[in-house]
Order: sequence, then C-alpha cells, then structure tokens
Amino acid sequence: MGSNERERERVVCEALSPAARLFHAPTFNCYVIAVIGTKTRIHPQSIKQGLSDTLLKHPRFTSNMVKKRGKCRWNPTTVKIDEHVIVADIDDEGNIEKADRFIEDYISNLTRTPLPTSKPLWEIHLLNLKTSEAEAVCVMRIHHSLGDGASLMSLLLAATRKTSDPHALPTLPRLNKANIITSSSDRNGRSGFIVWWFLLGVWGVMRLLWNTLVDLVMFVATVLFVRDSDTPLKGGRGVELSTKRFVFRNVSMDDVKLVKNAMKMTINDVLLGVTQAGLTRYLNRTKGVDGDGKERPKNKVKNIRLRATILVNLRPTAGIQVDGTSTFVLFMLNLMLFIICSRK
Repeated sequence: MGSNERERERVVCEALSPAARLFHAPTFNCYVIAVIGTKTRIHPQSIKQGLSDTLLKHPRFTSNMVKKRGKCRWNPTTVKIDEHVIVADIDDEGNIEKADRFIEDYISNLTRTPLPTSKPLWEIHLLNLKTSEAEAVCVMRIHHSLGDGASLMSLLLAATRKTSDPHALPTLPRLNKANIITSSSDRNGRSGFIVWWFLLGVWGVMRLLWNTLVDLVMFVATVLFVRDSDTPLKGGRGVELSTKRFVFRNVSMDDVKLVKNAMKMTINDVLLGVTQAGLTRYLNRTKGVDGDGKERPKNKVKNIRLRATILVNLRPTAGIQVDGTSTFVLFMLNLMLFIICSRK
C-alpha cells in the first residue's frame, strides 16, 4: 500500500478539528477566496493535469465532509477534476475597465451559493479575460476548514515548479539563525554581561505577565460590555450572511519594501499602517468631515473605538509545509485613527 493510500485510510477515521467545525457553523460558513493574475492566457488542460499530479495527492482535497454518529468526519472520495476546475464562458471585448468590473462581480457572485458537501470543498475558476493588471485571472474558492492561510499558501507553492527547472520546487528565503545564536553565545560568554542579560530576562518576563493580564482584562471587558463605536464599517445583525462585494486594488511589493527599509520595520507593519490610513481617510469623509470640508463637532474620528482581530502564524519553520496543521494565536488590536485637517 502506497503512502497516499495509507494517508487516505487514516483520514477515514479522522474527525474535523474544533476550528474546522466552527468554520462549518451555519452563521460562520467561511471560505478563502484568492485571486491570481497571470502574464499569459491560461490553458485549462495544463491546469487540470498539474492539479492531478500535485493537489489531488493531498487527502484534504480528495475528501468530502460527512456526518457519522453525530460527528463530522472527512471521507475520502473520487475527485472529478472537471467539477472543480471551472472555465468561465466569457467574451473578451477588449474593454479593460469593463473587464475589471466583471472580475469583481464574478467574485462577489461566488458568495451567493455555498459549495455542496457531496464533493471536496474547493473550486478553481479560470477566466481568460484581459484586465488592467493581467492577461488572465484565476479565482480559487476553498473552504476554510481545509486549512488556514499559511498552510494553503504553502500548498499552493508546493503545487508549482521553477521555470528554470520544471521538476524542482520553488525555494523560499529562510532566516539564518546560526549567526544570531553565535553572536548571542559570544555576548553571554562575557562575564560582564551576565548580570545585564539576567536583568533583561526578568524585565521581559514581568512585561509578558503584565501584558497578558491587560489583554485578559480587555478580553473579558469586551465580552461583557465594551463595544466598538457605531461606524459604517460595523454591520448589523445578520450581515455575515449577506452577499459580499469584493473590490480590490493591487499594491506594488517594491513600494512596500521601500517604505519598510526606510522606516526599519516589517512588511506587516507597513500593511497595517496602510490599512489604518485608508480607514482614517474613509471615516473622515463619513464621520468626521462633511462633504464641504467642514469638521463636524460630533463623532470625531479620534474618539472612535475600532478594533481588529488578527491571527498570527506560530509555525516555527518557514518554507513549504503541506501537513495542514494549524498553529496560531488570536489577539485584538486597537486601530489608530486620526483627524485629517483640510488645507485652505
């Protein structure tokens, strides 16, 4: 029996994890939607062949969800590739602006219908339509119970190959910890620094305990009475079940790296700053400033409480991982907003 067959036999008895069951809740039926632009037109047959050689060897993508004895379990099944790779029948009229709007509408329409549980919970839509940024577009819709963002990105990379070597996996940069360990060992070896590093360690533990206590109190307060301010960003009851509209803009990674290097921060810091700046501009138009530029005395942006829930990947090893395990921490972050003063 091959390794894939043994893995499929193991999955037969495997129940859904608590996180996977949560993603299947009627009020929290969550999907991951990814949009990929290509420099050339997409050949559907090549995509199907490539998926058969890579993705279909992963047990999660060849199993559907069934209920046995009151518990949801993964059940290996036969995958019909034509039911999962959907080639959109569209007419390319050469109108790029119309094509961009068509892509947004197409993605939004995917939220209207859930994937049937009678087959594996994933789809890939191929659209050979030229947009302002790409010659063709690939839209992937994957149920969140199959994996989190980090594991799905690793799986996507594992399904690709180098252009220079069609049989080799892409290489990813890794953090070289050898130099860090060596330099730390050299410093710790000096007797003059032992007390200093001990005090730093004690101070770090005290800060960790204090921050943990503050986060715990804020979490309990949020559950009991602390709520975010009423803004256009805060939906009412049942908004999670309404049809979503996807509007996206491409951001140059070179520009992000330029800001990162200039400010000596991480890419996540830059993206968080861009998000806060975008929300600030939007809320200044809707809550803090009238259309004629006059500032409202009520509902100033600086008094708005707006928080985000962020998941952080805790996998210790970088690179391509296709085991599908999820290791992450969830925390709340207060978004910083400010008032934009218009020039006169």
